[in-house]
Amino acid sequence: LTSGNYTPVAKFILLGFSNYPDLQGFLFGAFLLIYAVTVVGNLGMIALIFTDARLHSPMYFFLSVLSFLDICYSSVVTPKLLVNFLVSDKSISFKGCVVQLAFFVVHVTSESFLLASMAYDRFMAICQPLHYSSIMTKGTCIQLVAISYAFGGANSAIQTGNVFALPFCGPNKVNHYFCDVPPLLLLACANTATAGMVLYVFSALATLLPASVILTSYSLVLVAIGRMRSAAGREKALSTCASHFLAIAIFYGTLVFTYVQPHGATYDTNGQVVSVFYTIIIPMLNPFIYSLRNKEVKDALQRKLQSVSH
Repeated sequence: LTSGNYTPVAKFILLGFSNYPDLQGFLFGAFLLIYAVTVVGNLGMIALIFTDARLHSPMYFFLSVLSFLDICYSSVVTPKLLVNFLVSDKSISFKGCVVQLAFFVVHVTSESFLLASMAYDRFMAICQPLHYSSIMTKGTCIQLVAISYAFGGANSAIQTGNVFALPFCGPNKVNHYFCDVPPLLLLACANTATAGMVLYVFSALATLLPASVILTSYSLVLVAIGRMRSAAGREKALSTCASHFLAIAIFYGTLVFTYVQPHGATYDTNGQVVSVFYTIIIPMLNPFIYSLRNKEVKDALQRKLQSVSH
């Protein structure tokens, strides 16, 4: 640690996208639209699942939790970004930065483990259909969500503590649009080798553990689908899993790219664009990926619209 007296940093400046001064208005409009679609799309999904009795199954229960998580972690990042497009003072208080990072890691880690729970649910439904209803009870589903949040909370406590245990004494310009671990580590006035290692190990655990559950589940699902005799059954099973797999591939691909590179990501514009994918765009896409490919959701939506119009 640095010896001597230093003045701790009271606030950080978020530089994200400020190197495009002419585009601030356009970016504000684009991100505002995406955020509005995210909130409305995910709230709509939750409302539909909640009010339609035919969607009261484990798969849709997990989907409603996924929608809730997407609203949460998009809301941790996007409103502050939108404000920063409009004002010249792009600062965030030290405490605000701690809170933003803590909440962000909670939700993004919980989503990672929730996607694993969803893959396990599909595995049970397709590979163990006779035991499905006895194993995937309401209690089991709630436990899986609670475990996802527990991992989220633990990872958040570790990552946030890991960063803010370091002294910050001078440079306070965060080369990113929210308080995230890698760009904050670059500003610490101390050796960050250990902190970087902690980031790497726990990010790897939080992405690769659930990813291995997902890959195993879906490999077994594909084998089971391959053995199905009826083409219709195969097609139905495949279409459900294809949409899940698409969402999962985008989510984990961008997370691994951002946090699990051993040499550490440099937070240039490319790093920020990749982050935009999983913090802002994926939460918007999830309700569409999961619902547009899904006959049951479409039918439920039609029933809703018909009951409203009558």
